[in-house]
This record gives sequence, C-alpha cells and structure tokens, in this order.
Amino acid sequence: MAITTFIVKRLAGGLGLLAVLSLLVFGLLAISPGTPIQTLLGTRPASPELVAALNAKYHLDEPFIVQYGHWLTGLLGLDLGESISVQTGSGVAALISERISLSLQLGLYALLLVALVGIPLGMAAGIRRGHAVDRVVSLLSTVAVGAPSFVLSIVLLYVFGAQLGWFPIYGIGSGVADRITHLTLPAIALATVLSAIVIRQTRASMLTVMRQDYITFARLRGLSPARVLLRYALRNSSLPVITSTGLIMIATLSSAVFVEQVFSIPGAGSLLLAAVTNKDVPVVQGMAMLLGLFVIVINLVVDLISLALDPRIRFTVKEA
Repeated sequence: MAITTFIVKRLAGGLGLLAVLSLLVFGLLAISPGTPIQTLLGTRPASPELVAALNAKYHLDEPFIVQYGHWLTGLLGLDLGESISVQTGSGVAALISERISLSLQLGLYALLLVALVGIPLGMAAGIRRGHAVDRVVSLLSTVAVGAPSFVLSIVLLYVFGAQLGWFPIYGIGSGVADRITHLTLPAIALATVLSAIVIRQTRASMLTVMRQDYITFARLRGLSPARVLLRYALRNSSLPVITSTGLIMIATLSSAVFVEQVFSIPGAGSLLLAAVTNKDVPVVQGMAMLLGLFVIVINLVVDLISLALDPRIRFTVKEA
C-alpha cells in the first residue's frame, strides 16, 4: 500500500509539473519576437484579408490566455492540434510520432554503448585503484566528460565519415543493418560524454563498496573473485549507477538536438528546433509535454528500481 501511495503521489506531482511547464512554455513563446504569419503566407502577398483569415484560423490575434485555453481544451480532449508553420495542416501528434521513433532508436543505441563501455571500465578502474588501468580510464573519462557533443560529432564526421569513409556522413538509411550503420557515429558522439559520467560514477561507487567489511568476509570465506564481484560488489554499487543512468537518459534529449543537426537526422530534436525557430506553438507545446512526461516517467522508474534494490529505501517509504 505504501508503494502504491508513493507512485500515486509522484504521478500527481508530475501532472502538476506538466501544467506549470505548459503555461511557462506557452508564455515564453507568446512574448518572444516574431510571428508564424510570414511562414504561413509563403510567397503569397500579405493582403489584409488573408492575414486576418490566418489570424482567425490559428487564433493568433486573440489574447494569450484565450489562446492557451484553446490549446488546453484540445489537450484535455487528447488533441494536440495542427502544425502552424513547420508542416502546415499536419496533426501535431502524427508529426511527433514520425520523428520520435528515430530519436528513440538513436538514444537506445547510445545507451547500449554506455552500458557496454562505461560500466565495465568504471568497475575495472574501481577494483584496480591506483594501477595503470585506473589511471588510463580516469584520464580518458576526464577528457571525454569535457568534450561537447556537437564538437565531437563534427570530429567523428570528418575523420570516420569524410576522410576514412567507414560510415555514412548523413541520412538514416533503410533496413536494419543500414540504419545501424548510419546511426553509429551519432550514437558514439552521444555515448562518449555519457560514458565518461557513468565511468566516474561506477568507479566511485565501486571504491566505496570494495572497502566494506562484507567484501572482506566474503573473500575470507573462500568465495571466488567472480562471485564476490557480481554477487556482492556489483549489486551494492549499482544504486548510484542506476540513478546516474536515469539522469543520463534525460541528458540524451538535450545532446541529441545538436547531434541530429550535424548528421542531418530528421528526429525529434531537429523538429523541436524548427518549431521554435518558426514559432510553431502547437508543435513546441506537444514536444514540451512529451519531453516533460519522459522525464517524469524516467525519474519514477529509477525510484522504483532503487526501492527494489535497497531495502533501506523501502523501509523509509513505508515509515513515511
């Protein structure tokens, strides 16, 4: 019952945050300079009749609170509206669903690389503290954590795409194998900085765990090094690693905007950038709600995993 109450409270708080986020984003777009009218007009002459018709159709001439009310009414009816300027007349939900799948593929690819590289290297550095492995891994992670993803994207694109020709330099490809090939360089660009964070977090957690008494007792009992590492050390050091992984999944959203631009990937990041540039309020609002919901769900999942791994947290929740 305590866990159910915890989940309900977190979801209720998340809905409140989404409401505040929607109002904040809508307000910032309203006070920002520019108007989507010019994009809607295209090459047509800006006659007063046409401008008035466009304003009336998209409620652009109405007060801020009235425009927000129109959008909120549609949202409550599960209707995100139509795109004003990015892809005029297209439904926002359909437009986002076309782009978000590609961004999810890129994000999952990057997270897979982070898990395969960051966690093992962090464990190796933590176990071999002060040795050559620890020094090399720590140095590489320090360099990587300070490398901006868009700069790294340009370097990878030039070296492995343009000069060596090992990977495509733009596009998304067709078919599973071709898609993986096209997304490899963008995924590496995303995973490099994120892996450095996971390496440092895993190393610090492993250093703490390896000094605990239960690790010493497990070794004195004659347990194999592999069992001590996997059964005791890895499980007890996984909590901060899982927490940092949740934060990394959220950070992937912001980094993907720049990476998608460099590699010409038509994902959600490029859609959001185009919507903000053209002041397409329905698309920006739809993306903001989706990203906000993603952050809330990720935080809730991380908290639930932490409850499952650490009995002390479960006890605290029950006491609360």
